[in-house]
Amino acid sequence: MARTSQAPAEAYAAARSRAARPRLAEFAGSLAFDLDGFQRTACSALEDGHGVLVCAPTGAGKTVVGEFAVHLALAEGRKCFYTTPIKALSNQKYADLVARHGESAVGLLTGDTAVNPNAQVVVMTTEVLRNMIYAESGPGGPAGARAARQLDHLGYVVMDEVHYLADRFRGAVWEEVILQLPEHVKLVSLSATVSNAEEFGDWLVTVRGDTAVVVDEHRPVPLWQHMMVGNRLLDLFAGESADGELRVDPDLVRHTRDLERQSSMAGWDRGRGRGPRGGGRSGERYRPASRTTVIDRLDRAGLLPVITFVFSRAGCDAAVGQCVRSGLRLTTEEEAVEIRRTVERRTADLPHADLEVLGYWEWREALERGIAAHHAGMLPAFKETVEELFVRGLVRAVFATETLALGINMPARTVVLERLVKYNGESHADLTPGEYTQLTGRAGRRGIDVEGHAVVVWQPGVDPQQVAGLASTRTYPLRSSFRPGYNMAVNLVGRLGVDAARDLLEQSLGQFQADRSVVGQARRIERNTEALAGYRTSMQCHLGDFAEYAELRRRVGEREKAMSRQGSAARRDAAAESLRSLRPGDVIAVPAGRRAGIAVVLDPGLDPGGDPRPLVLSEDRWAGRLSTADFPEPVQPLGRMRLPRRVDHRTPRVRRDLASTLRSTGIVAPSAPRRRSRGGQDDDPELAALRRALRAHPCHGCDDREAHARWAERATRLERETEQLRQKVSSTTHSLARQLDRIRSLLGERGYLEGERVTEHGERLARLWGESDLLTAECLRQGVWEGLAPEDLAAVVSALVYESRRDNGPVPRVPPGPVSEALAATVALWSELDADERRHRVDRTREPDLGFAWPMHRWARGQSLSAVLTAAEQNGAELSAGDFVRWCRQVLDLLDQIVGVAGRDSGVGRAAAGAVAAVRRGVVAIGTV
Repeated sequence: MARTSQAPAEAYAAARSRAARPRLAEFAGSLAFDLDGFQRTACSALEDGHGVLVCAPTGAGKTVVGEFAVHLALAEGRKCFYTTPIKALSNQKYADLVARHGESAVGLLTGDTAVNPNAQVVVMTTEVLRNMIYAESGPGGPAGARAARQLDHLGYVVMDEVHYLADRFRGAVWEEVILQLPEHVKLVSLSATVSNAEEFGDWLVTVRGDTAVVVDEHRPVPLWQHMMVGNRLLDLFAGESADGELRVDPDLVRHTRDLERQSSMAGWDRGRGRGPRGGGRSGERYRPASRTTVIDRLDRAGLLPVITFVFSRAGCDAAVGQCVRSGLRLTTEEEAVEIRRTVERRTADLPHADLEVLGYWEWREALERGIAAHHAGMLPAFKETVEELFVRGLVRAVFATETLALGINMPARTVVLERLVKYNGESHADLTPGEYTQLTGRAGRRGIDVEGHAVVVWQPGVDPQQVAGLASTRTYPLRSSFRPGYNMAVNLVGRLGVDAARDLLEQSLGQFQADRSVVGQARRIERNTEALAGYRTSMQCHLGDFAEYAELRRRVGEREKAMSRQGSAARRDAAAESLRSLRPGDVIAVPAGRRAGIAVVLDPGLDPGGDPRPLVLSEDRWAGRLSTADFPEPVQPLGRMRLPRRVDHRTPRVRRDLASTLRSTGIVAPSAPRRRSRGGQDDDPELAALRRALRAHPCHGCDDREAHARWAERATRLERETEQLRQKVSSTTHSLARQLDRIRSLLGERGYLEGERVTEHGERLARLWGESDLLTAECLRQGVWEGLAPEDLAAVVSALVYESRRDNGPVPRVPPGPVSEALAATVALWSELDADERRHRVDRTREPDLGFAWPMHRWARGQSLSAVLTAAEQNGAELSAGDFVRWCRQVLDLLDQIVGVAGRDSGVGRAAAGAVAAVRRGVVAIGTV
């Protein structure tokens, strides 16, 4: 962005600002663009000694504030940690800061990578900082000393993408860091736009002290919304209405409705074997424009580069294949040469023998055409190559899953959404306005594009009004996902003690939001209590205590219902027993309903696990099954008739002949039974006593009895609602502290805590991070992994980190012998732990997943990538090369933890160290240290 000339008054104000904030003036002077208002406000607050929360749209330039924190730290001789939610973003930020400040000033820590970790500025994933805080205050030793050195003189912590604390799997880490950083550290929180920024800011003020909240909803590059209908690119909005609301383009609405109608008529006609009707040009359903057509249309309109979000890894790869097969090319010959040069540089370390199985040649051909996929199933080296080429403008069409929207710097001129539904890990769900905004926020490159464009591909069932709602909604609140876990519990108790640990949880954003939600419920309780007083006044009776009389009425009603239920259950049991005694050829009466009359039993329909469902034929030729619901009273055979040896009740002739024979028997249905007693109510002594007490009560003779009763019924309903509210309030307040108490109880039973003391086993647990931390600790403690060879241990450990993408796949094979035995022992320990977790009502540990054990074992034994992936496919595991590398690195992370906890002098520690060496090779080793 070019600098602009200033009027004298503005120049004077700017000079005064430079004098008041020399660090900001120095920083701003080093930039090639002018700071925006929100950036200057946030940086000024930071130099004035405040923490800051910055909420702004994707691409608005929030990271400039984080970079100013780095500038301040370097200028003041203090340290700055720059944290990000994912390794890819850490790598990108590290490269940016090295380019600005040099390699000696900047370090990188991402779990499997450590570059210059004692630098003044260190980029890291948030988990690394959390672990560092706990190690520094833990039992000591080399790890604690290193952490203490790294935290020494820490002045600033930047938390990029801090809204990630809403993530239900990893979000708690952000809150742990925010709550436990030393008071003197200034926190710079950078968030996407959220509608409850003030609430989040209030919490930060509560737990971190003075914090400036800076919110900017202005996109520096305007975003235009479109829909692609066929090969036509139509605007979504047609200006604003009189009240300032965006108005959906009526031509778009009319056009899509016509297509919707034609498509539905085509399906209607085809279902009846007819040709096209009405104004439709063909009898086929509407088909959205192909991916090649969409990209070609955008290219002709000058709207590339484009990111198309597909929400499926396979869909992304298929889209690239479609474009390549169609002959689409978006690059010149010179650009293709430069792309190949970059690819060869980026992938020089890949083993040549693995290139075929990695799909290298197809991937490179697509890149040279300017087309690529980007998703978590790709090899990291491939993904990073795509990111570099896209940023350089050499790749012009990327098909991506939503992980690309997390913060990686890959803006485009246009973003395309093929669908408005995605799989959220549990089910297919509509995109939320927040997700839509996050995805389309990639459109519009600051300093390059005058405007960005968001395109939704229309297909039948997509309503332009729905898209407009997504595009115009600005309400996406940030909700905490914070919950204590085992590792957190032992670390907090060991570091702070029980009371202080409970107090810390009370300060979390999760509890802060829960307590705020209670305020409205408490007001409702107060209003209900006032209303109840009025109801009780209205139900007062001059003859006696009407509340007492109302209680008697309630008890009579409940007893009558109970007796009625008992009678119904008894009649149903009797009817079921009578149906079990029926035999083929019995003639019975169906007492009521559409099938009332006589019928012959063809098959008794006996079911050992449930009630019988006899197959019968009625005198009007209907054949079907009946149930106990058709017989309010037990059924008795009225007679019998002879049946053929085989009865095919589906044949009309057979049904006709049998019905004729049935009518000729002369058997008729009996008359309707006399009225039954009311489920035994008339004979129940308890009910009779209650009725006598009711009639004897003074209020029973009141002329206004029913009016008083209506007020009493209202009071009862309101009391019930108020009690439910009180229980909800009770369960919400102090909920996290109570959860910690339940976890402490379980850990105490298992010997990890003794009151406020962390035991030797607890100290081990304190250094194990992950979803299965306690299960890992139990396996080490009980020795179920002792004696395993390195490749065997790698296979067993994989079960604690791997998670299959399908819940209903085939049962995976596992290596026989020691691996199978150790896995069985691990699952048995999990089963014991699961029972304890149910009993203590705490979040349960995920069951070990054996689906990666076989591939992991083969890889650790030195087999080729091709052989391992082939074996994985035969074993039912859906593994791409990128998936394989990702899971291997998670196994490595846990193995490294086991080495640190068990020690290299122990058998398990030596096996874990050997497994690390065996697994970290080939494609797994590239990009790791």
